[in-house]
Amino acid sequence: MLSVKDLHVSYGGIKALKGVSMEVNEGEIVTIIGANGAGKSTLLNTITGFLKPASGEVVFKGHPVGRNPAKIVKMGICHVPEGRLVFANLTVQDNLQLGAYLRNDRKQIAVDLERVYMLFPRLRERMKQIAGTLSGGEQQMLAMGRALMTNGELVLMDEPSLGLAPLLVKTVFEIIKEIKGLGKTILLVEQNAHKALAVADRAYVLEQGHIVKTGPAHEIAQDPAVRAAYLGTRSVVAG
Repeated sequence: MLSVKDLHVSYGGIKALKGVSMEVNEGEIVTIIGANGAGKSTLLNTITGFLKPASGEVVFKGHPVGRNPAKIVKMGICHVPEGRLVFANLTVQDNLQLGAYLRNDRKQIAVDLERVYMLFPRLRERMKQIAGTLSGGEQQMLAMGRALMTNGELVLMDEPSLGLAPLLVKTVFEIIKEIKGLGKTILLVEQNAHKALAVADRAYVLEQGHIVKTGPAHEIAQDPAVRAAYLGTRSVVAG
């Protein structure tokens, strides 16, 4: 479904991505793990057109995505950004309806809105509440629901568990599995490597702008170097 080919991205003189190539197949959850500053968010922002690569290509379902975020959404890629970035002065329902801003299929929009409320019952309870007054967990649910309202086939999620209490982290990852069950494909950037690898089909490890490991998520989770660096274990394998 998604192919990233030899992507190079710089901020001024700083090279954030250095020849990144990766793929996401239809129906998968693919996770990217790595330390702060590894380039994870840069990769997602480049896929969705917010950053321009120095070189390389992003292809979605056989077509280059270009650099226009609105057109990329229309192609079927949606983005749950780091930090949620909800419209704080609007209601929950207004935020969700803005997710469908580029659509004109009113009947299906109504169906999708109901589906979001079924997936996130808390949002139904808060539909008339101003988004800026929601808790962090509720805002994360709203950001995820807003992305689903685009009706995109590929959902990019950037640190969905960031800053949430452990119980809410568990809820967020349960919802990610439910979103996959709706037929969506997910590319997940997440610092909680334990949770990300547990939910994913495949994984990439990004270090200092390079992909250094890739494979089935359960195999990556057992890799001694990955366990030492990202999963909190003390065992380290030389090299």
